[in-house]
Amino acid sequence: MAPQTRLYARAKFVGYRRGLRNQKVDTSILHIDGVTSKKDAAFYCGKRVAYVYRAENTTKTGKKIRVIWGKVIRSHGNGGAVRAQFKSNMPARAMGATLRVMLYPSRV
Repeated sequence: MAPQTRLYARAKFVGYRRGLRNQKVDTSILHIDGVTSKKDAAFYCGKRVAYVYRAENTTKTGKKIRVIWGKVIRSHGNGGAVRAQFKSNMPARAMGATLRVMLYPSRV
């Protein structure tokens, strides 16, 4: 059997875009593993992001796993962080959680 390969990169949700006094919860800041520069972060612009979490109640199909989908929109700063927007805003309890940055759509 061939070794398993991941079709996504791991990322951490570190916070919301913010100013000195206000935070904008519609834009989340992510740190992607292995990305340390603005040039590296440019590769991930346009890629899909998934926040997979386990809920208390089951859905109609009997599953407890849920997903919030989003998209990387641009880089944030010079250290390789990226900004992402999600279909519904990320909950604050997800700070520090691991997300999946899918390697599609491809621009290669």
